[in-house]
Amino acid sequence: MNNKEFKQAVDLLQKEKGIDEDTIFEAMELALTSAYKKNYHSLSNVRVDINRETGDIKVYSYKTVVDRNEEDKYKKFSDIDFDNIDEEEEDGGEVLPFVYDERIHLTLEEAQKIVPDIQLGETIEEEVTPKDFGRVAAATAKQVVIQKIREAEKNILINEFNDKQDEMVVGTVTMEDVRNYYVDLGKTQGILPKTEIIAGETIKMGSSIKVYITKVDTNTKGVVILLSRIHYGFVKRLFELEIPEVNEGIILVYSVARDAGNRTKIAVYSENPNVDAVGSCIGEKGSRINRIIEELNGEKIDVVPYDSDPARFIEAALSPAKNLHVLIMDEKKKEAMVVVDQENLSLAIGRKGINVKLAARLTHYRIDVKTNEQAREEGINIIG
Repeated sequence: MNNKEFKQAVDLLQKEKGIDEDTIFEAMELALTSAYKKNYHSLSNVRVDINRETGDIKVYSYKTVVDRNEEDKYKKFSDIDFDNIDEEEEDGGEVLPFVYDERIHLTLEEAQKIVPDIQLGETIEEEVTPKDFGRVAAATAKQVVIQKIREAEKNILINEFNDKQDEMVVGTVTMEDVRNYYVDLGKTQGILPKTEIIAGETIKMGSSIKVYITKVDTNTKGVVILLSRIHYGFVKRLFELEIPEVNEGIILVYSVARDAGNRTKIAVYSENPNVDAVGSCIGEKGSRINRIIEELNGEKIDVVPYDSDPARFIEAALSPAKNLHVLIMDEKKKEAMVVVDQENLSLAIGRKGINVKLAARLTHYRIDVKTNEQAREEGINIIG
């Protein structure tokens, strides 16, 4: 890659990848400075300059102007006995002698012979570009261009997908291995672990699939996007997709509790008293909720009316159980007892206790379910 080709590559990167050319040039200059020091055994007092218009590369060595009038402050580099430098002064402070090195320093007197009005701390430069430096520059330029392309693509993905964490997206299933499915999301692919798919569902290669982004992470290889279909947030996003009133904020989702592949409970409400939140979510003859159930591979969904009264909310959350008596035992600790008749006990608890577990997650209350007989044994009598 010659200077002209490098300039063309920079222009292309700026146009197609949106990478600022100054960013590329500065990275290139730093990389070439390091390469020069390594290949030509240089001291640190060099810099590389790239002409922004032509791409021409030049190397400059510079010396810094210092004051040597106070002789006791300075030591000549060639005179330093590095084996016997005092490590401490009388007061215990560390000794850091200024080392005057004629290779990187000039006295003010010497410098003013070259530039009359030069000041202390300023530098004098001399071009030292090697004749064969183009070979080093070409290899370095290629590495920098590749690196900047990767960084740009990585930043684009980070900016795009950071905002999509906890959102639902649609992709195409392109590959699978023992542990994961890989979903094409357009500019990159996401990873859908097989532990994050709904039990019993079949994922076909080339099929379109809705997925929930659980995490956007970066590592040395790029951006990692983790996906799920069992996350409770997936259900919430499906409600926003399928039910306009939820998407528009007319109906609000208070909470979601899910046992993926088995049952989900979702609590909804509306601040408009004329809106039937539960009915709107279910739809006429179950048309709306059935579309969501189909996407969830037949998973049961209980749409529960949220209520600010915890007792009424818990009662609704334990659906399909009926004839419940809810006692709030400790509102601060969020503990409740639910007393049921024998007929509704198994419904309230659910298979493997899943109904009461989901109700507890939904309401954020610890729920203790007891029969009438158990309650009476503890001195609690339910009337009615």
